[in-house]
Amino acid sequence: MEDNHHRKIAHSYVQDVADWVGAIASAKEETWDYATPSLDKAIASVVISLDGAFVLIPSGAQVREDGYREAMVGAISLYDVKGERQHTIYLGEAPEYGKATFTERLEREITQVKKCYPDAVYLGIADGAKNNWPFLEKHTERQLLDSFHASEYLADVAQAAFPGKIDKPQREVWLHERCKQLKHDAGAVDAIITEMEKLAKRKRLTKSTQENLAAAQTYFVNNRHRMDYADHVAHDLPIGSGVTEAACKTLVKQRLCCSGMRWKPQGAKVILSLRALIQSKGRWLQFWDKVDQFGAQVCV
Repeated sequence: MEDNHHRKIAHSYVQDVADWVGAIASAKEETWDYATPSLDKAIASVVISLDGAFVLIPSGAQVREDGYREAMVGAISLYDVKGERQHTIYLGEAPEYGKATFTERLEREITQVKKCYPDAVYLGIADGAKNNWPFLEKHTERQLLDSFHASEYLADVAQAAFPGKIDKPQREVWLHERCKQLKHDAGAVDAIITEMEKLAKRKRLTKSTQENLAAAQTYFVNNRHRMDYADHVAHDLPIGSGVTEAACKTLVKQRLCCSGMRWKPQGAKVILSLRALIQSKGRWLQFWDKVDQFGAQVCV
């Protein structure tokens, strides 16, 4: 303000404004409804995804020994008939026990989107955390394991297939071929699981390679019914939750996990609410329209 407008503002004034906006966000933002923006293209599919990111909140009971607790991030992404993302609604919630507030807010957003796009295909995409699936099964027609997480496990399988120090080129070729098969071949999952079973019988694998292979095998077996990537690709449907993974970084990590930062739950909650508003296109202006309409009394 001083450089651009030649107006000096006290540091305390900036703090007061920040506290005022934060109080509004804390008191009302969670219950306000926001309009989904008008889009130029028809929406054919909607992906619902959720994930967590750990934040240092050292005080309180039932906290991990290192003081970190899990903040939650949700994303509702709208895709056109060609599978291109047109809009994403972000949601951030500070660590809480049971995640009730987060799930209630996400469910409210899902309800609003379904009113706007009742004919879209609703997909639930997430990593392998088992507590994600009951929620996604409740709100989506189809569920899919994030393809990136599956490919990460395939890298461990490639190590078992070609464990030698000079086998890196073969590992890279194997991994590339299996990722391609997983994405385009309907029977790829069962074929890869069978290949893992054969590799597990090898006797010259190191202990760590055997353990990683066993973990990958368990991961694929447990999630095989959520890995129909070929069908999704054939119908121009998304197969990854990269939007949510990126949101964990940009919404949570970049702001709440800088060096030396510690947070109280309420402070983290306000920051995440405001950052989610900013990252969801069009919502920041809608938020201020509501502030203009109701004023500071909404905090009372």
